[in-house]
Amino acid sequence: MKTMLGLIISSALVGCSMNHTSPLTESPAYQVEAKRNEAFRPQVHFSPAEKWMNDPNGMFYLDGEYHLFFQHNPDASVWGPMHWGHAVSKDLVHWEEQPIALYPDELGTIFSGSAVVDWNNSSGFGTKENPPIVALYTYHNAEMEKQGVINFQTQALAYSLDKGKTWKKYSGNPVIENPGIKDFRDPKVMWHEPSKKWVMVLAQKDHIGFYSSDNLIDWSLESTFGEEVGSHGGVWECPELLLMPVEGTNQSRYVLLVSISPGGPNGGSATQYFVGDFDGSNFVLDSEWQSELAPIPAQFPTGTVFDDFESGADKWSSKGDAFATAPTAGGHPSQPSPTGFSGTSLVNSFAEEDRATGTLTSEAFTIVERFINFKIGGGNHPDKVGIQLVVEGNVVKSETGLNRETLHYASWDVSQWQGKSAFLRIIDKETEGWGHTYIDDIVFAKAPALNRIEPAIWLDHGTDNYAGVTFFNSPESEENRHIFMGWMSNWLYANDVPTEKWRSAMTLPRSLQLVETDEGLRVRSQLVEEVDSLVEASIEASTLASGETISLSAVDKANRESALRYAFEVQGKATSPVSIRLENENGEYVDIEIDQQQSTVLLGRSNSGETAFNKQFSDKQKGALTTTGDVFNVTVVIDRSSLELFIDDGTTVMTSLIFPETVYNTMRVRPNSQSLHQISIERLSSVWSSR
Repeated sequence: MKTMLGLIISSALVGCSMNHTSPLTESPAYQVEAKRNEAFRPQVHFSPAEKWMNDPNGMFYLDGEYHLFFQHNPDASVWGPMHWGHAVSKDLVHWEEQPIALYPDELGTIFSGSAVVDWNNSSGFGTKENPPIVALYTYHNAEMEKQGVINFQTQALAYSLDKGKTWKKYSGNPVIENPGIKDFRDPKVMWHEPSKKWVMVLAQKDHIGFYSSDNLIDWSLESTFGEEVGSHGGVWECPELLLMPVEGTNQSRYVLLVSISPGGPNGGSATQYFVGDFDGSNFVLDSEWQSELAPIPAQFPTGTVFDDFESGADKWSSKGDAFATAPTAGGHPSQPSPTGFSGTSLVNSFAEEDRATGTLTSEAFTIVERFINFKIGGGNHPDKVGIQLVVEGNVVKSETGLNRETLHYASWDVSQWQGKSAFLRIIDKETEGWGHTYIDDIVFAKAPALNRIEPAIWLDHGTDNYAGVTFFNSPESEENRHIFMGWMSNWLYANDVPTEKWRSAMTLPRSLQLVETDEGLRVRSQLVEEVDSLVEASIEASTLASGETISLSAVDKANRESALRYAFEVQGKATSPVSIRLENENGEYVDIEIDQQQSTVLLGRSNSGETAFNKQFSDKQKGALTTTGDVFNVTVVIDRSSLELFIDDGTTVMTSLIFPETVYNTMRVRPNSQSLHQISIERLSSVWSSR
């Protein structure tokens, strides 16, 4: 499902994937044996033996086995032509990697999707005695995309009669044609018992489409949701609709998960969710959520218009071919038409294809007003695509797009350079997906331009839990939990993290529950109890005061450096925050602060280990604290390259990548912190150590 290369790339290519190479022919299945003991290799999380992995796909439970499929490039450790990798587990923690399940073909590469156990054989592909596993997934046709065709993503079907070991693609693919939407992907299917039909949720640009079917083959569009609610800071992806009981009541609500990239609360990728009702055709937000998520309108103040591009580009000099015809009357013939600009013309660097590059440099001007406001759209490639402000020969401000064809407002506070001479430079240095920019209405003003404020509720406030979905359970299944796994990375730096043989891991499996809090209904994420089976050693303390520490070696019985699980309790009504540092002997550490008075959680990883691969990686992460009692617990799982923080049984969650030399084996209570109570550290044995 995705998009990006190097920094964060395409939304179109993001289909919970991404792509700009030709589909590969099918090759023999492979299976790689690996010790999985390289630097930064997680020891209690699933990661592929080698090469690239992103979104979880096609997850289902059947006959005591959990099947995890995932976006996979078997040929490189960076994003590439997408396949479906496959792994199986009997306990959710020990995984056996299987041969590749789905390969690209003449219709495209294999983006994200889902799989269901068709226990009633509604599709007719199997029998009631041997029900088929039916996978619905997105085809991404890179050749069509390169030709400028919009409908390069379609939905397709494959089925398995041997519990997911081998797959046959449906001869009538695609089962859902593209209606003319550039980002059209990531089908997730559920059974809707009241209407006795299958329901599919599908990401469609920046909203969700609901489809229904009696047989998993013939699909009808029922409705759409989300155009006017939720965060739209990026493309919507990897949705899922879940019917969840409200804990402690006899009521149930529907929860709609929607991943978005960029636009997350701490930059890049994240997952928002909505709570409401679904009748088999329409999803309607609960009234409390309608109020809580009501958007605040945008503002674009009047001022001195530097250029609106309605009368040409006389103030600008052009180099290269990207801006040779600037300004442009809307879109070029071979691209989706941009929206959100005013008048008839704007700067558009597409120039018939994303491969065009160049610069457009303005005449000099003196900065008089405090703000420079403008509209910008197109690709999200910092320092490669967008607009820059140059003062005294230095680039002092820059802005890029959001991988969207719709322009949004941007504003620079330039008060510190008032009275100085400056010029603007519009750039396009990117030749791959989303390698274009849109600029319009550059205005010097006394007040900043403000985009529409779009409140959102986030499943995980950390930077590194994306595109997560749950395992499908048939109505006859003995497994009735909503077990969730997400991709532990972020499109801001996914291709650049400091691993080589392999890239990316999944979160630990989590059970999702819907609970009532002071803030309203919220989704709680709790580690599944199967993780407890990995505990091999522990140390405890009743109290830790400010300045005190507790430590436990991370080296397990197989002599591998594995993972640690820290846990403690705190007073929810305390006036001082909880402030801890998780550290190792090499001077590397992560700081966590939980402030009940401000209802915030802060996570700092600027000194966590390797961080130089991305300039935004060190930014402090901030989350909203939601708790349900006067005393609450905190759990932190530290693996070789990840941190998962659960507060109040997972009512607040933050997941974050880290790359230290060694696992943080000490917890320090920082100065001015309130005391911790009922402290423990548990060592979790490596799930790979038997190999």
